[in-house]
Amino acid sequence: MAERSTAAVDVADNSGDEPLTAQADQATADGVATNRERDTDNDEAQGGGGTERPGKTSPPELHSGHKLARRYRLEECVTRLDGFSSWRAVDEKLRRAVGVHILPADHSRARSVLAAARSSALLGDPRFVQVLDAVEENDVVYVVHEWLPDATELTTLLAAGPLEPHDAYQMVSQVAAAMAAAHREGLAHLRLNPNAVLRTSTGQWRIRGLAVNAALRGVSSQTPQRTDTEAIGALLYAALTQRWPYENDAYGLSGLPKHIGLIAPDQVRAGIHRGLSELTMRALANDGATASRHEAPCTTPEELVKAIGEMPRIRPPEPAFTAPPEYQHTTYQQGTYGRPAPAGVTQPLTAPPPLQSRTGRALKWAVSALLIAALGLGSWQLADALMDQGNQSDDNNQTQTTDGNDKSPVKPISRPISIVGARDFDPFGDGSEKPSDISKTYDDSTATYWQTDYYQGAAFGNLKPGLGVVLDLGKVQEVGKVTVTFVGSTSVELRTASADTGSEPTTFEAFTKAASGTGSTVTLKPSRSVKTRYLLVWLTKLPMTEEGTYRGRVADIKVTS
Repeated sequence: MAERSTAAVDVADNSGDEPLTAQADQATADGVATNRERDTDNDEAQGGGGTERPGKTSPPELHSGHKLARRYRLEECVTRLDGFSSWRAVDEKLRRAVGVHILPADHSRARSVLAAARSSALLGDPRFVQVLDAVEENDVVYVVHEWLPDATELTTLLAAGPLEPHDAYQMVSQVAAAMAAAHREGLAHLRLNPNAVLRTSTGQWRIRGLAVNAALRGVSSQTPQRTDTEAIGALLYAALTQRWPYENDAYGLSGLPKHIGLIAPDQVRAGIHRGLSELTMRALANDGATASRHEAPCTTPEELVKAIGEMPRIRPPEPAFTAPPEYQHTTYQQGTYGRPAPAGVTQPLTAPPPLQSRTGRALKWAVSALLIAALGLGSWQLADALMDQGNQSDDNNQTQTTDGNDKSPVKPISRPISIVGARDFDPFGDGSEKPSDISKTYDDSTATYWQTDYYQGAAFGNLKPGLGVVLDLGKVQEVGKVTVTFVGSTSVELRTASADTGSEPTTFEAFTKAASGTGSTVTLKPSRSVKTRYLLVWLTKLPMTEEGTYRGRVADIKVTS
């Protein structure tokens, strides 16, 4: 079995040079190296900078209250290491907390830190903690990034115990998808570990330090995709077992017993989800040294995302309900005519017998007489009404026999209306989303669907008010209702074009709202009669996917008269 990685980096990260707390390491994160960076991390563990050593300059003399660019007021130094420092600060212009990395402009890594920060900022993916500013001025280079006071590090979460299978599944799904997107843009993390992964108060997972943390430490890799994939496997291993998958202790977690090598999570703890254990090994043993028991290893985040997608969905646990207490019959001590009952004897409280008197009996007979009279009068009126109704029925039957016509109105029969064409409609975006799959919205199958792009929020990430599908009915017809089947509960509106419209509308204003609803299957019935050729099924709020993003999926649309 080949030698595993990160033994050296664990020594560096726990050497006491860098204070680590739930918020202290918000500005800088420790990394997961692979055995291909062992030499780099050994140099770092000895106080050096790996293959690229910092310059001989010292970091600027900074203190709490110091301002950068007359805007960022430094509050607390959370890291001072290897020629740079990291701070919790306040953006006085926007009145919000931020994190700041600071190093001298002549530091040997200053150029690479600036380049990494600017590349990370250009990505703009909300699944990563965002870089807000990257500046060189007054012989100082500083990088400003988001500060998330409502987020909790994975390190802190694991201190209380391993994650539930559904939480671990959500974590690895979201982290792998985010890193796959970053690598598609040529960005790697290289120091992805439990301190760099945060869960927000809404349950979403975010990653901090993309590219920047590695640049601050001078870490590089010739196989960045494999390095980040192995790091994701280590995160999942820790989430399932509350153990670090290497021999050294790290991030408050105990390492594996020495000299036994890497063992699967379901061999460390009983009851671990078998599919997640298998996925962990495919990501960790991705260099072929330790083959997975059944499946091929995953060497890139993209392959890991695909492997996660092939797994059966892991549902959240059912909420636990506390059974109400059993009903207790109340008993009372019942004495007998003012005398206490014998000790230990309980009897239910009973009502006293009714009082009888001459006045009470007279009142009872009077009420009974009135009831009898009322019943008799009501019966006579009921019989008279039934006789009148019978006479009217005879007259109606005679009219029908004589005329041969039924005078009552007949409700028209609802019939299906064929959809002859459809197109995706995105007037507030780039004009089109997934047009090749639009025919799946009316193919009479709920197993296929058309889907939107993903968004970081139910309301299309606040980027636009919605998007939808325009349906062509072939000719102007009277529409009674439209039934839309979604994958996941979705908010939707039915909008209609004027019957006088000669061609398919191209603007949102050309459609008028006729009905709305929310659910997995929504029946949209206009409040008044609608005649049109073109319908717009307009999505306004999207459901959350298993990856933690939001995406609309339309499985089937039915139109009836």
